[in-house]
Amino acid sequence: MALHKGPEKREERLMSVNPFYGEANPVGGMTEAPPTHRLPDTPLPPSTAYQLVHDELMLDGNSRLNLATFVTTWMEPQAGVLMGECRDKNMIDKDEYPRTAELERRCVAMLADLWNAPDPSATVGCSTTGSSEACMLAGMALKRRWAQRNADRYPGARPNLVMGVNVQVCWEKFCNFWEVEARLVPMEGDRYHLDPEAAAELCDENTIGVVGILGSTFDGSYEPIAELCAALDALQERTGLDVPVHVDGASGAMIAPFLDEDLVWDFRLPRVASINTSGHKYGLVYPGVGWALWRDKEALPEELVFRVNYLGGDMPTFALNFSRPGAQVVAQYYSFLRLGREGYRAVQQATRDVARSLAGKIEALGDFRLLTRGDELPVFAFTTQGGLPYDVFDVSRRMREHGWLLPAYTFPPNREDLAVLRVVCRNGFSHDLADLFVDDLARLLPELRLQPHPLTKDRDAATSFHH
Repeated sequence: MALHKGPEKREERLMSVNPFYGEANPVGGMTEAPPTHRLPDTPLPPSTAYQLVHDELMLDGNSRLNLATFVTTWMEPQAGVLMGECRDKNMIDKDEYPRTAELERRCVAMLADLWNAPDPSATVGCSTTGSSEACMLAGMALKRRWAQRNADRYPGARPNLVMGVNVQVCWEKFCNFWEVEARLVPMEGDRYHLDPEAAAELCDENTIGVVGILGSTFDGSYEPIAELCAALDALQERTGLDVPVHVDGASGAMIAPFLDEDLVWDFRLPRVASINTSGHKYGLVYPGVGWALWRDKEALPEELVFRVNYLGGDMPTFALNFSRPGAQVVAQYYSFLRLGREGYRAVQQATRDVARSLAGKIEALGDFRLLTRGDELPVFAFTTQGGLPYDVFDVSRRMREHGWLLPAYTFPPNREDLAVLRVVCRNGFSHDLADLFVDDLARLLPELRLQPHPLTKDRDAATSFHH
């Protein structure tokens, strides 16, 4: 055992104490409540601060009963432990956290293989905070490629982006922020998403690309990506216009590869230049992580890429955000490693089975008409039958009394006349919970049928879901 001597002279230096370790005045916490909109003058004990925040959050809705959100609301405890261990790691610091950076690289490689990239080693990709950032990055790449091809006319010519009116709001933001004209294909009749021929007709020499959605948030249906590419192929034969496609696979890019393997929507189509997905949706990770992949280096202009020193080497990066935790990327790798193809297939199939079963039971109640049945995304939309004295907004409001967050909203042009309810089934929403949902809905119907008329005065104000 080592022998230690005392200091040669008296040590005067004091130990450094974290202010959080200091004892707060226990009486102060009882005699003066802390303010809500300015910093308190004095500290609170950690248990008191926790309880104050915890109690207020009790008034939030239960995320497991939120049928509006696509975002993952359940993960295994082991994933939560990993995320806790990595929440202090900054994803941007590749040289300080090289293994986290390596897990990100592996996830990109796995997605390139999953989405049938012709040469996965040549595919370029990155993690993001979610699909919104991924869509922004993809849109930036489309615009820059168009500007390079039209250097003699730009910035005089105004670029445009063609998409269905059902796109997620992030695409509207992209067009606004980056000064791109949004050319929207409206809904018509029973078609609730983009029409390939109508999209091709809107394209011209200023079109930077067309967005196809693999899984519309309005009704859960896939847009026909292969037909869209075929229409643009025909357009190129007629006019010489070569218009790339970006696939917004926020949800469907993590469903179709496992449940719809014969559906051709991904990099197997030469016109698909880029794809995004939300790892925190059907990628089965807590929010927020997304992914953006480009077919090859030519699809992502070099001048958009920033380079950082990484282990003494060169690390290319492409992002709108800077500092963010590495926890979600680690959780994505955990999910890929944990489930593999067969595991993802089993989870997604179980979720689709719940959606289809629940849709059928709601239809059997007799008061509702299904628009979709949950057989693409595990998502379906339905509306009330004609002639009833209540509407979808009445149903949404009354179901909230039972804890269910069931979104009701109107469709965009040219189907503003159609108001629907929508159910998003996620991992963790079991057949048992679905049965409880149907039971609560069925118990409400006798009361709703006794209403003199729908009680909604302002549809816009009543809409409980915004894309």
